[in-house]
Amino acid sequence: MLSDCAFRAQLALPEQRVLFDYWSDIARGRPMPARADFDPLKFPELLPNLGLIDLRDGFERGHFRLAGTRLREIYGREITGLTLPEVFSGRRAEPWHAVHSRIATEAVCAQGIAHGPAEGRDHVVLYWLRLPFSDDGIRVDRILCHDTRCPDTEADQTAEFTAYCSGQHGPAALRA
Repeated sequence: MLSDCAFRAQLALPEQRVLFDYWSDIARGRPMPARADFDPLKFPELLPNLGLIDLRDGFERGHFRLAGTRLREIYGREITGLTLPEVFSGRRAEPWHAVHSRIATEAVCAQGIAHGPAEGRDHVVLYWLRLPFSDDGIRVDRILCHDTRCPDTEADQTAEFTAYCSGQHGPAALRA
């Protein structure tokens, strides 16, 4: 199992490490914090890159409750209010579905790199981070997203989609 320390060491960007450290701190020893514990105003510089997936009506009805302005650039459209299948479709759907499903069912953190994170966005290289929230401390009801677009030259060129999860065995949960 990948420890929190090992997971943190894999985070490529300083802002991912800051966000993960804050998320860990506000969890206060629980498996994950509640959404109410998270104060996005502590990170005004990160707000354009943050999104919140709402799973309170179940995973199959999960949707982007909030999406920062830079997510529009990454996904090529406004995604606030859209369901997960509306944002992640076509050949991009399966790896995203697998990651979000695993977070929802196992309460793990996940991060990775995606080349072309959505249909028609093949020129985008995305460094992404997903952190679960739970109001009752058991069931994941929201997922905090941090998505940063990076120049293609900075990205891992070995796969279109790579994910590392905090609760996995081995180095890569998904590679497509």
